[in-house]
This record gives sequence, structure tokens and C-alpha cells, in this order.
Amino acid sequence: MNLSNLVKIIDVIDPQRINRAPDKTIVLMSSGKFVEQGHIVKNVYLNLYVQKKDMRLGPYSLITAFIETDKGSIEITYDEGYRGQNALEEAASFLTSHLGISGLILRSIIQLENSQKCT
Repeated sequence: MNLSNLVKIIDVIDPQRINRAPDKTIVLMSSGKFVEQGHIVKNVYLNLYVQKKDMRLGPYSLITAFIETDKGSIEITYDEGYRGQNALEEAASFLTSHLGISGLILRSIIQLENSQKCT
């Protein structure tokens, strides 16, 4: 497959907010063997982008999910707000303990397919 034909979608309200390396990343899945809706899911990451810090409230976190498939990749907003010092770890724990990864992957693939139809 020609890699230049793969779609890369960024579905964040203001993509400039993530126009840098994440402050922290957690790998949720990297087997490359999960199939959903005809897509082979290669990697699923949660990325943390600290947007600002408030003396009283702490860090303002933007957490994105990055899903890489054989047909393209998408980065979507997962959560944001003043979530404390361990925002990324708590989000990952929630996803892995409540079967949320499957829903996150399905949501991402639907958005990826819809974006490909529009282009």
C-alpha cells in the first residue's frame, strides 16, 4: 500500500493546540492485529497536552486519542479540563477497566471513514 495515500485526520477543535509533541503518551494497544469495521488497528495511544497551569486548579489538560489503522490515522479529543496531576493515567485506567478502548476505536474509525467520504 502506498503510504502517501493514507489519510491522517486531526479532529480537535483547534489543531494548533496539539501542534507539538505531547507532554506524555500512554500506549493502550500496539498489537496491530485488532480488526474493526474492515480496518486493522495498529496502535492506540492517549496523548496529554498540558495547555496551561493555574496556581489553584493545577494543569489544564487536553487528552487526545490517536488511532492508527492500515487505512489511515486519526487523533481526536478524548477529554479536557482541570483533571489533576494524573489526568492521563486516570483516563487510561478508566478506558482499560471499563471496556472503553473498543468504543473509542469504533468512534474513531467511524470518524475516519466519514472524513474519507468527504474528501
